Amino acid sequence: MSPPAPAVIRGLDDILAIEQEPLASRQPPESTFALIREAARRHGDAPALSFFLDGLHPERASRYSYRQLHAQVCRCANALDELGLTPDDVVAYILPNLPETHFVLWGGEATGIVFAINPLLDAGQIVELLKAAAVKVLVTLAPVPSSDLWPKIAPELHRVPGLETVLLVDISEHLPFSKRVMLNAWRLQQGRVRHSGGAQVLDFHKLLSRQSGRGLDSGRWIRSDAVSSYFCTGGTTGAPKIAMRSHGNEVANTLQLASINPGSFLPGKTLFCGLPLFHVNAALVTGLAAFSAGGHVVLGTPQGYRGEGVVRNFWGIVEHYRINFFSGVPTVYSALLQVPIGAHDISSLEYGLCGAAPMPVEVCKSFEQRTGIRILEGYGLTEATCVSACNPPEGARHVGSIGLRLPWQPMRALRLDEDGRYQRDCEVDEVGVIAIRGPNVFPGYLDPAHNKGLWIETPNGARWLNTGDLGRQDAEGNFWLTGRKKELIIRGGHNIDPASIEEPMHAHPAVALCAAVGRPDAHAGELPVAYVQLKPGHQVGEAELMEHAQAHIAERAALPKRIQVIEAMPVTPVGKIYKLELRQREAREVTEALLAELGGWPGASVSVSQDSRRGLLVVVRHRASAAEVETLRARLGAYTFAFELERL
Repeated sequence: MSPPAPAVIRGLDDILAIEQEPLASRQPPESTFALIREAARRHGDAPALSFFLDGLHPERASRYSYRQLHAQVCRCANALDELGLTPDDVVAYILPNLPETHFVLWGGEATGIVFAINPLLDAGQIVELLKAAAVKVLVTLAPVPSSDLWPKIAPELHRVPGLETVLLVDISEHLPFSKRVMLNAWRLQQGRVRHSGGAQVLDFHKLLSRQSGRGLDSGRWIRSDAVSSYFCTGGTTGAPKIAMRSHGNEVANTLQLASINPGSFLPGKTLFCGLPLFHVNAALVTGLAAFSAGGHVVLGTPQGYRGEGVVRNFWGIVEHYRINFFSGVPTVYSALLQVPIGAHDISSLEYGLCGAAPMPVEVCKSFEQRTGIRILEGYGLTEATCVSACNPPEGARHVGSIGLRLPWQPMRALRLDEDGRYQRDCEVDEVGVIAIRGPNVFPGYLDPAHNKGLWIETPNGARWLNTGDLGRQDAEGNFWLTGRKKELIIRGGHNIDPASIEEPMHAHPAVALCAAVGRPDAHAGELPVAYVQLKPGHQVGEAELMEHAQAHIAERAALPKRIQVIEAMPVTPVGKIYKLELRQREAREVTEALLAELGGWPGASVSVSQDSRRGLLVVVRHRASAAEVETLRARLGAYTFAFELERL
């Protein structure tokens, strides 16, 4: 594999210059396993992965060199081969952030197809995903007092036909001796691990210990178009779609990311991973892309940023490991703003990447002013492997923009007709549907029914992925998102499908209609709220509706913060629920509540509209003083909607 070009990306012209050399001419490896094998050959005993259990003691770490990482990936692949896994079989992992998660992810791809599943889903959802993917081997966490994962899923595994083996990862491998003794004593009290399924239960580490770490015993040659992984998309709630990705997709996106941002993905760079490894950002940006370049990945606690002491001691972690780069969602940056840097030396930090949810302007500015590092906003989706656009480290940057498209991945705003068919390309700054194509774009969803309306055919025969997002491209090539056709609620970087709220609420005998939307929130970006229209002749209080929601909505993150009964749902001329009006209503209420908190602002008025270029726009007309205006501007800047303050 040729290393990324040392070009400095400042604008679209630089990307066009990079593309003069086709991606294929760089002779990329055909598989993720070949990429890791090559990294081990080039970097040998250099640090590849460090993991600590406790954010208050980050120095107590398990460490793996590139040679050791490659060996563990080989052992995992060979273990799965011994269990009979074939290239068309699926191994799922339901794990927190552990070194073993990386071993399963990349070793599983070297043998079969890896399926990443969110451990926070309830047991019923997990079972449905395991069944949908026809999982043959499951890797999950062995019983431990601090986790309910095994007790949650074990009683349900008998419902998964075709599941042959369960591998249990023992976290005691990373515990100090005294805590390991305590954990083993607890397990003796609990008795033998049991579950009601017919699959054999094996110890992950014992199985790996008898495998070769030199290479693949199977001798498999992995084609670039072979399916490598399944990742869920469409939300962490409801019934997520399962996206199929190929080895070529993952290798291509790794090289694309390194090309637009070559300074980060170089040997010796240290990257912190605090996002969950069931999510593509953690797996690729602070995983495969770093490994491919010889970087050092610091994996912080099984719970990532939510782990004990991680946010509270983040600057100490940066100082200890000399972190150069980290990736987070807006809530992470907002939380870090509350943590004093103090005497910690954070001079190693170069920048942070923000994706998964829009970054509030004020949070971005405040973080950069306090730390002196740059936040690079990006945009990605599971269907395009991970990253599709990013603000480059050099050159001009516009806060609120998702930046430039990646090299070798065309990206456009398109005008479509009512049936989703191509009409024309959008003009500069004209809003349309964001569409992409390129070697990082996936072949489709596992369920063919989910592929309906996914692709856009243009007159020249090109096929584009319809992202479902609305946006525009400015004259300099920067993309700006203005809305989401998918209507997802993005809470702290987690996608919530409104249907996961609406369908359970429709099951209530008094509910005629339900619409779930996101309420702007200064910390989480959005919080789910639900509007309910009752059936004629029915009376029910909001407290009873909330009890119903708590009993029937599976994912806790999707539980509405408020359920409001209204006389009639706003509808479009063709009778569809007009959710935009509800979102505008929420933005207005949030703004009016903020004005009340700041003293009422007598005579002020709030209006909300949908701006053709900026999306949701809040306008406050007022007679306030200059100091009051600056205070309000700072507070509104913590939200993701656009706003204007106009003097009456």
